[in-house]
Amino acid sequence: MSGASPKPRIDANPALQRYYGSLESRIGYRVFLGGTRHFGYYEPGTLWPFPIGAALRRMEEYLYNSLGLKPGSLVLDAGCGAGFVAIYLARKGLRVRGIDIISRHVKWARDNVKKAGLEHAISIDKMDYHHLETLTPETFDGVYTMETFVHARDPAQALREFFRVLKPGGSITLHEYEHKRINDAPERVARSFHVINKFAALPTNELSEYGTLQTLLEEAGFVDVQVSNLSENVRPMMRLFYLCAIIPYIFITLFGLEKYFINAVAAVGVYRNTDFYSYVSISAKKPSQQDSAATQEKSLLGS
Repeated sequence: MSGASPKPRIDANPALQRYYGSLESRIGYRVFLGGTRHFGYYEPGTLWPFPIGAALRRMEEYLYNSLGLKPGSLVLDAGCGAGFVAIYLARKGLRVRGIDIISRHVKWARDNVKKAGLEHAISIDKMDYHHLETLTPETFDGVYTMETFVHARDPAQALREFFRVLKPGGSITLHEYEHKRINDAPERVARSFHVINKFAALPTNELSEYGTLQTLLEEAGFVDVQVSNLSENVRPMMRLFYLCAIIPYIFITLFGLEKYFINAVAAVGVYRNTDFYSYVSISAKKPSQQDSAATQEKSLLGS
């Protein structure tokens, strides 16, 4: 129909659809995290991981502080899942647009937003963060991912899209994972690493050696990149997942069922090799108009 708004492009990403559609993922996230899909934040040295809900909210508070935005600011939740992070940030005074490519997640997030009475502050849409062409440039004050950028099939493209829709001076925060060079890892660690990335649909995790995400952000045009290692802060939850998974893991690996129970495999593999992985919060800025003008002036003076 003439004048109709263009539909956003969405790549099907069948591997991701299979992962989040698996019975293990659908039940596991609900049972352990109430549908939330990220780690909780604990003080280093904490042994007792409960209550889990409080730890999840502390991690969301860490994200909120990392963005450093004023009340009323508009943020993009890239991979919003069930919408719990968006709800927390909206209760802190931000306006949130959540996007996800899983239809079930979009419906669930909308239901949760409605139950929370936050429809005035949060909108949820089915959209692929690699393809934000239908969003107006320089619209958002902030962008974040909460353990969803690992699923990016083209991280450089996604970051270019984030950069485009951010206002000058806007902020971005990624809560994600980094790791040592896979070629330096023992064979058993490398094998576990590749299996987890394959069946949990984590192509960017496969690439994210230390410093890679920082480099990708800078290549996309972001500045003031800050990396905070939160590995010790998520260890209590990692330990809990490991203890719950270790017995099933024995049978899963014995019968070659990793494809169907990859979260249990990851819980054991990551905790056993914590010296190989890091959980990080990476924040950066899109240069402000003043920054861009100063850079241009400096370039002209140097030419």
